[in-house]
Amino acid sequence: MLQVSYIRDNREQVLQGLAVKNFKQPELVEEVVELDEKRRQTQNQVDNVSAQANAAAKQIGELMRSGKKEEAEAVKANTGKWKEEIKQLNEQLAAIEEDLSSKIVLLPNLPHASVPKGITPEENEVVLENGNKPELPANALPHWELAAKYNLIDFELGVKITGAGFPVYKGKGAKLQRALISFFLDEAEKAGYSEVMLPLMVNEASGFGTGQLPDKEGQMYFVGQDNLYLIPTAEVPITNLYRDVILKGDELPVKNCGYTPCFRREAGSYGAHVRGLNRLHQFDKVEIVQVVHPDESYNVLEQMSTHVQSLLQKLGLPYRVLRLCGGDMSFASALTYDMETWSAAQQRWLEVSSVSNFETFQSNRLKLRFRNAEGKTQLAHTLNGSALALPRIVATLLENNQTETGIKIPEALVPYTRFDMID
Repeated sequence: MLQVSYIRDNREQVLQGLAVKNFKQPELVEEVVELDEKRRQTQNQVDNVSAQANAAAKQIGELMRSGKKEEAEAVKANTGKWKEEIKQLNEQLAAIEEDLSSKIVLLPNLPHASVPKGITPEENEVVLENGNKPELPANALPHWELAAKYNLIDFELGVKITGAGFPVYKGKGAKLQRALISFFLDEAEKAGYSEVMLPLMVNEASGFGTGQLPDKEGQMYFVGQDNLYLIPTAEVPITNLYRDVILKGDELPVKNCGYTPCFRREAGSYGAHVRGLNRLHQFDKVEIVQVVHPDESYNVLEQMSTHVQSLLQKLGLPYRVLRLCGGDMSFASALTYDMETWSAAQQRWLEVSSVSNFETFQSNRLKLRFRNAEGKTQLAHTLNGSALALPRIVATLLENNQTETGIKIPEALVPYTRFDMID
């Protein structure tokens, strides 16, 4: 959530940033500024009337001690009027603050200065490419056919049990999933992250804290009877570990990682590009999250990007890094890098990770602060990234490593799978 004081003092910069994000309601900025001014005026009125009431109370005490009872009673006669006025003003103030809060939460985070302008994914900036795209024979199969051929994943059985987008992993397919999860967690631990195991459902306050609510409620599975949401990513519960927390300065950076299944409705997704593992309603992911000093967050973002790239390198997957344009970024992000791997059988890039800096957008909602060197509380910066999401990693591993005799397992995974070939 943007800070009201920043919007008030930097109105034009805010409008320019929202334009880069292709935000369609810039008039909300003026409404927020006007409501903030009204809130401050009303607060001043409350303070002034309260000061009068407090001065009168003090005067009444002095008059009573001086034996001037009649004069004290005359002053006391006005206190009821002041109390009623304070009550009315506080009611007005509460209504203004509620209106202000309902509008400011609709404003997305402002983009970093390096974010390119653009609306569509085609306008994202390619930062780098790494690795060579494998050349497969003409009869190479896409991953959904390989999954059927080697009895790794049963998509139809998942439809029978639940519905489309809920695959069943079998045999070496299930072992490959488990191996990747363990590999990603071990690599995160080597990079200094502490593992946490998390609830798979969160309450509304948690969804609000990380910016999923009220922006993405239509993409989340909702358990209405209990007013809980299935998590779309481990980012939500991990970051909410620090909601309403004041950290000590020397506790920063906080580095956590966690494996969870993730649940996304993916409403409106259809077509050839959602086939197989390309887009699921339930999938596995290892997430990395950091809470850092504001001065360090963009250095940390680069470190997190490098960590994700190292995983792709160890798996031998060709990849590229994109800096997302304003219109393709998430509601809460200030700067996002997407990592994509090359699907040799599908002949296209598949997103496998997003690494984002949210600056103070989440921490302001979470009331996540730290004590700085002067001993004052200050909002921390939060960052997270997929390290990694499994479905498209599995898709590209199967496709890119297929041979006439089977599918080769990357050397880095063999200690986890305990087999080097799927045949």
